[in-house]
Amino acid sequence: MQTLQIFISIFMAAIPALVWGGIFYRKDPVYRSKAKETFLLGMLAVTPILLYKWSWQYFPDFNITNYANNLQADVFAFTSYLYLPVGTVLMFMFVGVIEEYMKHLVVKKADRGFFRNIDDAIEFSIISALGFAFVENSLYLYYIWEYQGIEVMLVSFVFRALFSTFAHVLFSGVYGYFYGIAYFADPIWSEEVRNSRHPVVNLLHTIFHLKRNRVFATEKISEGLILAIVLHAIFNILLEMNQTFFMVPFLVLGYTFLDQLFKRKENLKAYGYLTGEAPDPQLTILEKALK
Repeated sequence: MQTLQIFISIFMAAIPALVWGGIFYRKDPVYRSKAKETFLLGMLAVTPILLYKWSWQYFPDFNITNYANNLQADVFAFTSYLYLPVGTVLMFMFVGVIEEYMKHLVVKKADRGFFRNIDDAIEFSIISALGFAFVENSLYLYYIWEYQGIEVMLVSFVFRALFSTFAHVLFSGVYGYFYGIAYFADPIWSEEVRNSRHPVVNLLHTIFHLKRNRVFATEKISEGLILAIVLHAIFNILLEMNQTFFMVPFLVLGYTFLDQLFKRKENLKAYGYLTGEAPDPQLTILEKALK
């Protein structure tokens, strides 16, 4: 019976991954092997998180929840009935950092001079997220079925298929856009951004001899990661507070934002600030920034 539960949980977790993947995956068949590789790497990205949680039983000091619980008395009060413990916020930010950074490493591994445009960066970020969500959903569904029953598991499946899986798509898609900007933005655009900065920032760059391309690419990657982490934390906080009413507009707005990111790069292309084809991996701004 246990083996059957495992296979059914895996099968059910595959459904939202295939559906959302079909919605966002619009590449030619020639890219399927690369997509499969990225999906598998996304699945493997869950492993460090599982090892981290497993370590709690041997190294309880590593358990972030212990520290979060110590801060539960401190709260962000919105109303007398609606408040949020500081510990909960910090814990979800911590979780967001780990998960989004692991998915970032998958995208970094996937590019290797392969990406032709920002669409590639966004879509393969999404494929990475779907691999991550597939394993996460498989584990959640199995344990919920095992300890809470099949009825609760079915309800959880609907929620995770409609909301949680797409939430991962949203977070990684947003990050993928900024990663793509860092990867493809040419020196002219980076110079324009640099010149628009505050003079004090430019002075610091000059004092420390920071190369503008390296700083620009790092800033874009950091900006994407931070935004993905914040969105991730907001989603988890809404879930923790049982504010499911706000999840629908949150995800609808998120989908709209992601759709705008897809369209925005077309505008950037029109100005010639993006390359039309993937450059030599040895010459890309991003690769230089990550050396």
